Amino acid sequence: MKLGSAQWSLAAILILGLMVSSAAMAQQQPAVPDAPTPQPPPKLSGADGTAITPGKGAGNETTGPGSSSNPAGGDDFQPAPTNLAPSAAGKDTFQTAPPELPPAGEGFDKATTMLHVYVNFVEVPVTVKDTKGKLVAGLTWRDFRVFENNTREPLRLFTVDPAPLSIVYVVDQSLTRDVMEKVNQSLGAIQGALTPYDELAVFTYGNGAQNRSQGFTGAQSARVPFILSMTKSSGTEELTPDNDSPFAGCSIRQNGNCVDPNLQPGRSAGDSSFITIPKEIHTLNDAILAAAKELSNRPKERRRIIYVISDGKEAGSKATYKEVLKFLQTNNIAVYGTAVGTSAIWGEGYISRFHLPFQMYDNRLYGYTVATGGTLDSEPSLNGIEKSYQKIAEEARNQYTLGYNSHEQFIDGKYRTIEVRVERQGLEVFAKKGYWPNAQDAK
Repeated sequence: MKLGSAQWSLAAILILGLMVSSAAMAQQQPAVPDAPTPQPPPKLSGADGTAITPGKGAGNETTGPGSSSNPAGGDDFQPAPTNLAPSAAGKDTFQTAPPELPPAGEGFDKATTMLHVYVNFVEVPVTVKDTKGKLVAGLTWRDFRVFENNTREPLRLFTVDPAPLSIVYVVDQSLTRDVMEKVNQSLGAIQGALTPYDELAVFTYGNGAQNRSQGFTGAQSARVPFILSMTKSSGTEELTPDNDSPFAGCSIRQNGNCVDPNLQPGRSAGDSSFITIPKEIHTLNDAILAAAKELSNRPKERRRIIYVISDGKEAGSKATYKEVLKFLQTNNIAVYGTAVGTSAIWGEGYISRFHLPFQMYDNRLYGYTVATGGTLDSEPSLNGIEKSYQKIAEEARNQYTLGYNSHEQFIDGKYRTIEVRVERQGLEVFAKKGYWPNAQDAK
C-alpha cells in the first residue's frame, strides 16, 4: 500500500516531536558524578606528631632484627642486662662484615632458601636466658660466637623472626594415677599456647607408641579437643610387692605356690621365700622415635619440635637412646618437655638424671632436651603444668636463629659438635650440641 503526501507529512511531524521530547528529557536529568579518585591512606602519627612506620614504631630510630627487636614480644622477655660486663665483641676482628640481616618477616624464609643454595649451610636456633630464667632480647650478631668442631665459624645469617611450629605432643600414659589425673586436666591448655600458624600431632605411650591424631592438624582446628581427649588415661597403680597377705596376687596357695595356672609357680611369680617384682615398661625411646619420623617430613621452613609430658622413665624400648638421638640431630628436631611426677620433685628430680648400672633410667628425657637444644620444665602442680605449655611454646617459637657455612665436607658421615657462646656475663645459652649432615639438604 502506497502512502500519500499527506500521510508522509504526518509521519515526519510525529518523528520530529519524539526527537524534541527526548532532547528535553536529557536536559532535565542531572549528570551522574564520577567516582572519587582512590587516595592513599593517611600516615599514622604518634601523640607527639612523629610518623609511625608499621613494624618499626614512631621516631627516627632504626630497629633491625639484630638490634633492639624483641624476639618474642612477650612480657617474659627481658632486655639484655646493661649492668653486666661490657661485651668484647667491639674488639673482635674475626668477622668484620656483618651477616645477612633479612628484613622483619623474611628471616626464616631466607634461612630455608640458604639451606637449598648452600649444601653446607647450618642453621642453629638459640635461646638465651638470664639468671632468673627470663628470655633475653636485644642481642646482636656481634654478641654470638659459633664453633663447629672447635673451629669458629663466621655467621652468614642472623634473624629473630618468629617461626611457625610443627609440634608433636608425646603424652606418657604409664604415669601413676594421681599424676595422670593432673596431666588429663591440663591438656585443655595446650591449644591456647599455640597460634593459627602452628600445627600439631599427638602421640601417647606406655608399652609402645600410639599415633592419636593420624597426621598433623591445624593448632586451632576443631579436631584438637577431640584428639586431646583420646590421650587421657587412668594411669597405673603404684603397687607394693606382696605375696603373703590376703591382698597378695596369689591368695590361694598349694605347697607354697600359686594355684592359678596363669602364673609360673616358684619362678617369675615368686614363692613364700622371695618376691620377684615385675619389670616396669616405659617405652620413651620408641615414642620419641615414632614422633620424630612423623615430624621429619614437615617443611624446613617450620620449626620441628617434640614436646614430651612425662616423668622421663625409660625401660623396655626397642630403640636405643643413641639411635633416637642421631635421628633427631640428623633431621634438625628439638625436644622440649614438662617433667611431672617424681622427676618434678625438688632434689629427687635432679638425682633421677643419674643412671645406676643395671637399673631403669629414671629420667632419660633430660638427656634429649640438652642434646637437641630444648628445655625441660619441672612442674609438680596442675597450674604449673598448664603454664609450662605456654612458656615452652613461646621459647620454641621465638629464638635467635644463627646460620653459618660449615668448613667440613658436606657428606662425610661424621658427627659435628656445635658450641654457641654469648659474649656477656650472667646469661645461659640453649642450643643443640651437634648434628649429623643430612643429604636431603642438598636438594
